[in-house]
Amino acid sequence: MAIVSVSKNVNAPVEVLWASWDDFANIYKFHPDLKKSYLLGKKQTTGMGALRQCDFMDGKTFLKEKIVGYEPNKQLVLDIYDNNAPIKRALVTFDFTRIDATHSKIKMTFDFKPKMGLLGVLLIPLMKMQFNKGLNNLIGGNAKYVEELYQAAAA
Repeated sequence: MAIVSVSKNVNAPVEVLWASWDDFANIYKFHPDLKKSYLLGKKQTTGMGALRQCDFMDGKTFLKEKIVGYEPNKQLVLDIYDNNAPIKRALVTFDFTRIDATHSKIKMTFDFKPKMGLLGVLLIPLMKMQFNKGLNNLIGGNAKYVEELYQAAAA
């Protein structure tokens, strides 16, 4: 499997940062490439076993994800178990760190296996560049969303 890792400091407490990701159905609120996201299965809103689908702006691409690791304010692990993107399977780990009372850090690690056999393996460097850009956009969108929420609540 191939790994892409990105991180970002956020001007908000770790609890506020965590809450944005724990609102599992609503990642579309800050993910710049998503058209919509919604719960699947028994519609469990969060925690181990919760399922969601993310539909991208292109109107074609989707990901189905399951929470397989859940430590509030510390770590969230998602299994991308079904998709029509060029990945066979992926694990996405979000690590949350408290810097101080009003600052935190998110680190996102995307561990993926490409589709298409040998061709997919040959495309890994290109895929890593694309995923790096997309993941930075995602955590950047999240940081902006969280910081605006935190500032509005503090005002």
